[in-house]
Amino acid sequence: MNWGVIIPLLIFLVIVLLVGIWANRKMDGSTSFISDYFIGSREFGGLVLAMTMVATYGSASSFLGGPGAAYSIGLGWVLLAMTQVATGYFVLLILGKKFAIVTRRYNAVTLIDFLKERYQSKPVVLLSALSIILFLFAAMAAQWVGGAYLIQTLTGISYTSALFIFTISVLIYVTIGGFRAVAITDTIQGVVMFFGTLILLIAVIIAGGGLSNIFSDLVAENPNLVTPYGQDGQLSSLYVSSFWILVGVGVVALPQVAVRAMSYRDSKSMHRALIIGTVVVGFIMLNMHLIGVFSRPVLPGIEVADQVIPLVALDVLPPLLAGIVLAAPLAAMMSTVDSLLLLVSSSVVKDVYINFMKPRASNKHVKKVSMGVTAIIGIVAFILAINPPELLIFLNLFAFGGLEAAFIWPIVLGLYWKFANKYGAIASMVTGIGAYIGIHFYNEAFGNLLGVHTVTIPVFLSLIVFVIISVLFKQEAYEFPTKPLKKVQK
Repeated sequence: MNWGVIIPLLIFLVIVLLVGIWANRKMDGSTSFISDYFIGSREFGGLVLAMTMVATYGSASSFLGGPGAAYSIGLGWVLLAMTQVATGYFVLLILGKKFAIVTRRYNAVTLIDFLKERYQSKPVVLLSALSIILFLFAAMAAQWVGGAYLIQTLTGISYTSALFIFTISVLIYVTIGGFRAVAITDTIQGVVMFFGTLILLIAVIIAGGGLSNIFSDLVAENPNLVTPYGQDGQLSSLYVSSFWILVGVGVVALPQVAVRAMSYRDSKSMHRALIIGTVVVGFIMLNMHLIGVFSRPVLPGIEVADQVIPLVALDVLPPLLAGIVLAAPLAAMMSTVDSLLLLVSSSVVKDVYINFMKPRASNKHVKKVSMGVTAIIGIVAFILAINPPELLIFLNLFAFGGLEAAFIWPIVLGLYWKFANKYGAIASMVTGIGAYIGIHFYNEAFGNLLGVHTVTIPVFLSLIVFVIISVLFKQEAYEFPTKPLKKVQK
């Protein structure tokens, strides 16, 4: 084992564990365990809000899968990845103050709480919980695989042993610390991601002999590597454009990101997060994917593309600095998986167990069930990750697309259209999920339908169905809460 690399990572893990213990102690004095455990009592400022959104969205696909795809496909994948720059901006712009006002009025602590109160429908709640559990298990498995790949590359131990170490590390601090631990560690992890990306980019450019040499080597190997269309022309302009839905506007519908828009303290915090989040996401996404492309001449012939970042970091950096830099992808995966764990746990505990099975459960009982369910979900995700896919990014994007097809219109129209009703929401979710899964398997067998990403057609179909069914089964216009957003009192 290369202890010069491993020691900084161990220190990082110890800090994360201490944050979890601190958050757990703070929860002991909380009057509402549910609110504290799942959304941190809505007390986060602009920097923490921005960093927890960045860290939650930036994941194994951003730090391993994305650069791995860029290594294989070329600069075309960098162009495609840059559709993610406006992610935080879109989420806070579209949901923004109104979502925070409405969810406070409903006393909602999960996305499904909002949908339950807005539509007053048990089928909407159950469909939502089922969608989150189904698609987020795929996303969690991707993070588990990424963490195991990273630890395996650094230590030389077997994949299964590395997977076990990563699972235990995440489960301990998430299970005991809840959302507050997740948000604070996300802030630390976001800072690590930012500076780790910068250091590695500079080191790779130096190792490649400068940008002109790197581009010359890429052109000499395959001129398509420096075009927008990919190494064999597989990235059409229509396909790349459709990614604006998947990783741009559609991110509004990701429950793990949307829940951040109900956790901030006041309007000033949201405005600050808009700026910080956009700058940090743009910086990290651009540079991590460029590192993937630039690594091809520096370290050719990598067989498992998802291992590009750890392998190139070990190759171009001194061991101690490599350990610090590799805390960035580890941070990205941990910060995403902790949020997904809490989200699936809240869907099971808050939205199904408490709503329909034990509505009068005590604070103590809810605490035990929440921590137990979180641990069980983590163990199931560990089992699913034992046989990893070829490229992590496609597993992660499958989960993103499924969630967007299910939730985008029930959230957006439910927030802004007073005639949106439960019939439209149910029809939209069923249409979105059914069309997404059907088109996914069609694309696997025959190639992309109409040349666009799988999520594109289901998103438009679910919108059409939502509007038609809501109009056909018209109900009384919904009155939205309009109370101003005030600072949360601690």
